[in-house]
Amino acid sequence: MSKQPVSETSGAPTEPRAQIERRALLKSAGVWAAASAAGASAALAASSAAVAAPATANDGSSRQMPRLNQRVIGFVLSHEQFPVPEVVKLGIAADQAGFDLISTSDHFQPWQANERHAGEAWVSLGAIAAQTKHIWMGTMVTCPTIRYRPSVVAEAFASLSLLAPGRIYLGVGSGEALNEQAATGEWPRWRERWDRLIEACDIIRRLWSGDPVEHQGKYYQVKGKLYDRPPAPIPLLTAANGPQAMALAGQHGDGLITDPQTWKEHKSKWQTAARAANKNPDRMPVMVEQFVTVGSESDAREPAELWRFLPKAFKGYENIPDPVEIERTADRQIPLQKVMADWVVSPDPAAHIKGIEDLWESGVSVVNVHSGQANQQSVIDFYAREVLPKLRRS
Repeated sequence: MSKQPVSETSGAPTEPRAQIERRALLKSAGVWAAASAAGASAALAASSAAVAAPATANDGSSRQMPRLNQRVIGFVLSHEQFPVPEVVKLGIAADQAGFDLISTSDHFQPWQANERHAGEAWVSLGAIAAQTKHIWMGTMVTCPTIRYRPSVVAEAFASLSLLAPGRIYLGVGSGEALNEQAATGEWPRWRERWDRLIEACDIIRRLWSGDPVEHQGKYYQVKGKLYDRPPAPIPLLTAANGPQAMALAGQHGDGLITDPQTWKEHKSKWQTAARAANKNPDRMPVMVEQFVTVGSESDAREPAELWRFLPKAFKGYENIPDPVEIERTADRQIPLQKVMADWVVSPDPAAHIKGIEDLWESGVSVVNVHSGQANQQSVIDFYAREVLPKLRRS
C-alpha cells in the first residue's frame, strides 16, 4: 500500500521535487473541487478514487507505492501488546523493511487484560508519519460513533493526511463494548451502531471536502467546516465480520476490512451490495489480517494465549466491556489449537509466501501480517530478508 509523506527538515525543495509536489497538489485540488461541487455523493466518489490512483513516494524517490486495490503487504502494529514508543519504532522499521502499509488497532482497552497495553493510535500514527516517507498507514479500525464523534475523526485524519499526504486511510467499524461502553457507558444494539456508523461516514466525507456542513441527523448534529482539509482523498474502508455487516460495508464503504474466514464465507454479500450501490467490487480494496508465527507451533503458543479471544471476537465477545472477563471466558471456552488453526506457523519462508499468495488469489488485495511474538523486530527482519523480495519478484 501507499507511502507516507513527512514534513521537510531542511531547505527548499529542488526544482524537480517542487514540480512533483505542485502536480500532486493540483491533482488533489481538482478531485476535491469536484467533490465540493456535487456534494456528499461526489465526496464518496473522490475517496473511492483514491484507492486506485497511482502513487509515488513523496520524497521523489524511485520506491513505488502501490494502490490499495493492488496486491499489498501490510504489517500490523498492536497497541494492545506494546507501548506507544515501541509501536512507533516498529512502524518505522516496517517502512524501512519494505512493507507497503501499516495498520493499527484503535482501542481504549486491550481485548484481553494479559495483553497489558492500549495506547492512543492517532498519537502513534502522527509520530510514525513524521519519520517515514513511503508507507500507507491507518486504523483497523476506528469507531467514529460514540467514544469519538464523526467530526473529531474527520479532523484527526485530515490532520494526519497533512503529515503524510496520499498515505492515510481510515478504517471504520461499529465498535466493541470494551472500548465504547467502557469509556462512555453507552452501548446500543447492533442495528443502531450500524445506523450511527453510516451517518458518521457521510459526515466525515462531507467535512473532508472542506465545504461548510450543516447536518441535522438522527444521531449527530454538525454545523461547521474543516479549515485544514485533506490534501488528497482519504480512502474510507469499512469493517465487517458477518453476513449482514458485509452487505452494509459493500454499500457504504470505499473498501472492506475483514478476516480471512468471513471473506471466504460471505464475500458474495459484500460484492453484491457494492454492485447494487453502483460500485465495482473488483476495483475496491479488501484488507484482511493474517496471523503468523515465524517458528514452530511451540513458538506460537505464547502469542496464542494473548490472542485467544480471536475465534469469538465478533461472536459475542464484542459485547463484553471488561478485558479481564474476556480473557477468563476465552481461556475457558477456546482451546489454543483452535486459535492457531488458521495461522501461518513455520520457520520456512515458503509457507509465509504461500499464505499471502493464497489470500491474494481469493480476491484480497491487502494482506496485513500480524505476529503476536514478543520479538517483533525479528519478524520484520525475517520478512524483509526472506519473504518480501521473493513476493516482489513473483
